[in-house]
Amino acid sequence: MTSAWMRTRRLAAVHLGLALLLPWKVVMANQQPTWPPQLEVSHVLLQTSLYTRHFSPQPDHNNHQELISLELHNPQRWLVGGTRFLNSFDQEAIYLYAGREFPFWKPTENITVRAKFSAGVLHGYRGEYQDNIPFNRYGTSPAAMPSLGMQWGRFETDLIVFGTAGAMVLGGIRF
Repeated sequence: MTSAWMRTRRLAAVHLGLALLLPWKVVMANQQPTWPPQLEVSHVLLQTSLYTRHFSPQPDHNNHQELISLELHNPQRWLVGGTRFLNSFDQEAIYLYAGREFPFWKPTENITVRAKFSAGVLHGYRGEYQDNIPFNRYGTSPAAMPSLGMQWGRFETDLIVFGTAGAMVLGGIRF
């Protein structure tokens, strides 16, 4: 690939990332998170991957993550969770994280559009693919995942952009 193409790809990823972060700026202007978070579970969210797309697909990329995610949410919208999936190179990986969701639009009583941000530890990029993740040491690296999503009753969906590599759509149910 040419260096101009790589610069264009990085710039597009930065613009997409900024577009995903814009709702947090709007939401945070109107909400002040309480600290420390309550140790109480208001609901559990179970999700799986529905669709994955790499921005620059390679022959060895996997678009079938077999992802399963479990999140515990408290009444203040803080969350902790864990995700098991096959990474882009068919290696089993996990992401353990904490974060918060930020509702910013409620068009009807049953529908809420929201942003979510999580940060934690990503483990599973090993061997020849270890350098595909920044700060990866011994197969483990820090990670942060912004997402935009929608809740419709007990059902939820999220669009997650994973770095400059691609995007994924998740769907799930809350209990």
